[in-house]
Amino acid sequence: MTDTPITDNSSADSSASLRASNWRLAGHRWAVEMLKKNIRRGTVRHAYLFTGPPGSGRRTLALRFAQALNCPTPLEAGVPCGACLTCRQIEAARYSDLSVIEPTIKDPNTKGLIPAPHGEIRIDQIRDQHKIVNLKPFQSNYRVSLFLRFHQANDNAANALLKTLEEAPSYAVLILTADAPEQLLPTIVSRCEALRLRPLRVEEAQKELETRGLEAGRAKLIAHISGGRIGYAIRLTENDSLLERRDERLNDLLSLLSASRVERFSYADKLSKDKDAMRETISFWLAYWRDALLRVSQAETPLINVDRNMEIENIASRLEFSAARDAVCRLEIALEQMDKNVNARLVAEVLLLDLPKI
Repeated sequence: MTDTPITDNSSADSSASLRASNWRLAGHRWAVEMLKKNIRRGTVRHAYLFTGPPGSGRRTLALRFAQALNCPTPLEAGVPCGACLTCRQIEAARYSDLSVIEPTIKDPNTKGLIPAPHGEIRIDQIRDQHKIVNLKPFQSNYRVSLFLRFHQANDNAANALLKTLEEAPSYAVLILTADAPEQLLPTIVSRCEALRLRPLRVEEAQKELETRGLEAGRAKLIAHISGGRIGYAIRLTENDSLLERRDERLNDLLSLLSASRVERFSYADKLSKDKDAMRETISFWLAYWRDALLRVSQAETPLINVDRNMEIENIASRLEFSAARDAVCRLEIALEQMDKNVNARLVAEVLLLDLPKI
């Protein structure tokens, strides 16, 4: 008879318990602890503002907070089980006492409103939500309204939200997400409990991706490309086409550096025909040029595009600091102009003509 080995699972159990207590989130422990204290002490605010770069986990934190507020079978006070019907419905944003308001555009076919990454939140959406907020919850303690990317609200919508913030009943919790508090009206920010989220360290993001089953080399690459923004990193792991588009656009950039004016004008015409694709392309190029600027300035900061280290070193060796800096500035300006609905063709042409010629 052979002895059966005894496996000590205490370490794994402890790790699982720790993760559950952090609402199954990677990072942002300080924010989770603050929100848990609000729940445990009965001091939940009527409005919260979660800010941070896109993909840093603002939406996920908001949904976990909604779960913690309304889970009928919490593991402990302020810690949702994550498995009950309520938690599953909130996770999918399909819960009766949860409303999600996000930027929209007009559908050219139906003339109705459809969600869009670079749309806007409109006054009618705020007015509709004002009515909903004042209804008592159907089946939970709190009615939660989640306003995603509220920095994309138009002026009328932003002003209308002030009325909702001032008149929200005790059972309503309003959560806004935005890139930065400076993008919102000061009167809105002052009425919210503000939590500024930051990306994870690249090493932490890599470790998180490895725990999700990603091979170490790929996890390292995606952690760097995402800059520690774990939400964006997870999207990269789930969408191979996004990485493929990145490679294509960076290859295009390398070709354009030695291209003629005619070729650059031709590419600008093609690029400007899809505004969302153009924003994405500029974002890829911006990360690449920031890496080049780091190398020109001989900074010790790790590169984002680690898989293109040799290319970037080669470009940096042929650039003056001022040229690399100007390229970064022009790309940042181009993104700002896109957000302000400046003519996309004009933005693309100016950007392409101003790129350094190598």
